[in-house]
Amino acid sequence: MSLRPPKEVEGVLLVDKPTGMTSHDVVYRLRRKFQIQRIGHAGTLDPLATGLLVMLVGKATKISQYLISEDKVYEGEITLGAKTNTLDAEGEVMETRPVPPLTDDQVRDAMKGFLGDQYQTPPMFSAVKIGGVPLYKKAREGEEVEREPRFIRVAAFDLLGFASPKLTFRLACTKGTYVRVIAGDLGEKLGCGAHLSGLRRTGSGKFTIAQCAPLADLEAMPLPELEKRLIPIHEAAPRIAHS
Repeated sequence: MSLRPPKEVEGVLLVDKPTGMTSHDVVYRLRRKFQIQRIGHAGTLDPLATGLLVMLVGKATKISQYLISEDKVYEGEITLGAKTNTLDAEGEVMETRPVPPLTDDQVRDAMKGFLGDQYQTPPMFSAVKIGGVPLYKKAREGEEVEREPRFIRVAAFDLLGFASPKLTFRLACTKGTYVRVIAGDLGEKLGCGAHLSGLRRTGSGKFTIAQCAPLADLEAMPLPELEKRLIPIHEAAPRIAHS
């Protein structure tokens, strides 16, 4: 791949990630488009998930730690009555249970229990490394290891719709929150098990999904037009990064 040295391209690009693609796949595609190597992202999305991916181009990678730390907002779908080994729709169904006759209010009451400060244990199917090995590699070998719980905060967990066995929700939380774990725990609370069957990130810090363009559209743009979409580093950085 030939790199283009003449002009340093830099800034933050807001991408609407399609489903079925890893965050690193998006990095690779944008490296090819911009013809530069220095591209990263501020917070990964699972392949199942769609939505807001904050991409850092050129020198913008220097503010990665600040943007990763920003709170996130998600909308998604939970399917009750079926537990999977990954806690989401990509996994293998391990157990099915009948879904009790639940009202919207009963589901809302259960969701309220997830609000506030808490500790959450990362799932085995995750990229968290223990002894330098990602947990998902150990999980694929059938191994379960002890994981250190992490502090998270859930600011909002709202029911958007419920038609059993599926419910849709909106979640506002701190970085590093595993929405899959919340989905699984909600299923246990409701007595039937559950898994995350759809997820879309709609907010990250001050950025929203309304500011994003689909990856395919960005790839189809002429380079000068694409560069105009780059948010300058000083505008993108949270205030803490300037202090």
